[in-house]
Amino acid sequence: MRVDFINPFIKAASEVLKAEAKVEVLDKGKLSLESSAYTTQDVTVMIGVTGKITGIVLYGMSERTAKQIVSNILNEPVAVYDSLVESAIAELGNVITGIASVELEKAGYPSNIAPPSVISGRGAVISTVDIKRLVIPLITTVGELDISVALIEKE
Repeated sequence: MRVDFINPFIKAASEVLKAEAKVEVLDKGKLSLESSAYTTQDVTVMIGVTGKITGIVLYGMSERTAKQIVSNILNEPVAVYDSLVESAIAELGNVITGIASVELEKAGYPSNIAPPSVISGRGAVISTVDIKRLVIPLITTVGELDISVALIEKE
């Protein structure tokens, strides 16, 4: 996994969370490289990437963190995880990935992103097949957001 594939996602996530949800990234947790199947968290946004690089990016969080992010975006409390929360979190993942893909293109890796899919419920298994995932835990003011980047350069 190349570091120039990772940094755009960290930077984009920090910027989008701050601008859209008034959420600060306080720290990065311990990075890990995973090769086993990914087990989803309460809420996981999955976005496919194709082009000079290919793979998927996953954004995982607790339901509580998702509701707090959306509460901040709407400027009003969100008590229930529903289709509004799901849609807002999907769009957040879409915006982060879109901004990261612009940065990747500037670095010589043009790519396209697929529409986001949201998996609600802990424990679904997603295989990244032969692509290792770099898991980047972001510690924020509303909870942890894990970004899992499983991208490879096409030959």
